[in-house]
Amino acid sequence: MDAFYASVEQRDNPGLRGKPLAVGGEAGARGVVAAASYEARAYGVRSAMPTARAVRLCPELVIVQPDFPRYRAASQQILEIFRSCTHLVEPLSLDEAYLDVTTNLWGEPLATPVAKRLKLRIREETGLTASAGVAPNKFLAKIASGWHKPDGLTVISPDRVEAFLQQLPVDALWGVGPVTAGKLRKIGIARLVDVRTAEPAQLQRAVGSLAEVLQRLAQGEDARPVVADRPHKSSSSENTYNQDLLQLDAIRAEIIRMARQTAEWLARKRLLARTVTIKVRYADFTTVTRSHSAAAPSRDADEIVQRALALLERTEAGRRPIRLLGVGAHGFSADDAATGMPGVLRFEA
Repeated sequence: MDAFYASVEQRDNPGLRGKPLAVGGEAGARGVVAAASYEARAYGVRSAMPTARAVRLCPELVIVQPDFPRYRAASQQILEIFRSCTHLVEPLSLDEAYLDVTTNLWGEPLATPVAKRLKLRIREETGLTASAGVAPNKFLAKIASGWHKPDGLTVISPDRVEAFLQQLPVDALWGVGPVTAGKLRKIGIARLVDVRTAEPAQLQRAVGSLAEVLQRLAQGEDARPVVADRPHKSSSSENTYNQDLLQLDAIRAEIIRMARQTAEWLARKRLLARTVTIKVRYADFTTVTRSHSAAAPSRDADEIVQRALALLERTEAGRRPIRLLGVGAHGFSADDAATGMPGVLRFEA
């Protein structure tokens, strides 16, 4: 989806259309940009940027607070459109997903008409635009989806894969961020295809165990399947505060609130959890985590609250200023009593 959170805000509030818009926290309160409209991006505003910096780049920037229930509702509507075409839908986040349309419910023999039809339905039914990448595998489709945003469609047919790879920089590879790209450029690897001819030992020293993966991707090879309904491995709720928390009562109240949110999430997903964790980041950015695993899994809210509070006692809360708190759970198992007996459904397109 194109500038998803910002696009939802502009769709629902006509007064924001055409204006540079950021979804995120306030500039004077350690806010961070969660999404920026394309009007704001023209000024250099990007997601994950401190809002204060975004305002310096674009003094006319309009800032709105996130409304995640609305974004989730829009995301669910889009996923239903995808699933009308194929059962093989792998959501990555609220605004991104992989689809395997090799065989699809619409009977389309080629993927490009499927992508065009999906884009049109998304626009007509949600008022939003999507960019699509059509390719033989996940790695190439991911790159293609960002090639001509917004409202783009890039197709990499099998006979165009090599020509496409030849034009990419090394940081187009999965797992190669700015730091890793810098290491690779220092040893003469600036383009994606340079990885193919790199001396294996030298590449291993630069990127460690990632070397073998990068060499496969540099050949355009990616055997990962599209996995529908990937099981949840963990869940967490955390918050960065506008002002440091100093009072223990206020800190405990926040832990209680987030622990109950975690329990509510478990209830919605009909899951039980063995392990409860908390995360504490002090004002100097030192971060600690504490966890406790029980013999029997649970989603009882009061129990999760008490365990989280006990973990808080193992930190310096109340003695050091705190800028971030989080509560999470993992070690999931299904609640057979809530779901009936365990069952498996397999959809094969």
